[in-house]
Amino acid sequence: MRRLMLLILALATLLPSLAQAYDVLVLQSRRDPYYDEVMKGFRFEQKTSLRILVLSDYAEVDVVRIVREDQPRLILAVGDAALKVARKVQNTPVLAVMTLGIPDHKSSQSNLTGISMFVSPERYIGVFKNMKTRRVGVIHNPAKSGWYLSQARQIARQADIELVVREISTPRETIEKLSGLSGKVDALWMLPDTTAVTRETTEAYFRFGQQNAVPVISFSGNYIGLGAAVALEIDRYALGRQADGLAVAILSGQRTERQVVFPAKTELKKNNSVLQRLGVEPGRN
Repeated sequence: MRRLMLLILALATLLPSLAQAYDVLVLQSRRDPYYDEVMKGFRFEQKTSLRILVLSDYAEVDVVRIVREDQPRLILAVGDAALKVARKVQNTPVLAVMTLGIPDHKSSQSNLTGISMFVSPERYIGVFKNMKTRRVGVIHNPAKSGWYLSQARQIARQADIELVVREISTPRETIEKLSGLSGKVDALWMLPDTTAVTRETTEAYFRFGQQNAVPVISFSGNYIGLGAAVALEIDRYALGRQADGLAVAILSGQRTERQVVFPAKTELKKNNSVLQRLGVEPGRN
């Protein structure tokens, strides 16, 4: 009996460490249906063992300690808060999704890679061509989206489309810059730039579109109901599948370059009433 008790105690000591053996530590910023869609895609084929921590469920999470003790092979950071915490880890690969914290096409942190919240500029330029727009207004903060506008300008130039760009450094400059675009553009492009597009400035974009009779092209389907003519929205389930593929490549040693990639799949959403009123057609993308 005593030997049996000793065996049970030994197993009880070992089981926690066995339970902690996993490949991917998932840090999720909060409980959110958008994040759930991403995770459905990521977990579809069950290629790896996971441990999921929803940060909003805890007052504080010591990720550095967890990584040191559990030694996961990869961290998946879902959302801005998750990426902020994951950046504290230096030696374990970090794959970030659903965050604007990695906007650039190359990561400044050697162990960090991810999928951008910016849709490939080629897809937007294709929409502009189908709508027969030639002068597209853009408001942005160079610190947040300058790298993206640099790529977009080159692609737009090849398509004979002029990007009429106005730079800002604070949200309060947005409305003034919008006013300065009146009569100078035949479309307005909203970027996922957290300086240019805020709760306080969003309405101004659609007011500009109405007053100037030009379509507003956005990055989120949520803006269709507010007056956007078209939105190119990231397919979140496909984003999860894309992240799953990147994770497998990293875990198998096939992917060593720490580079941020564009989302593989987007959905074109239309506001038919706005499009009919303006007499434009975005086609398919």
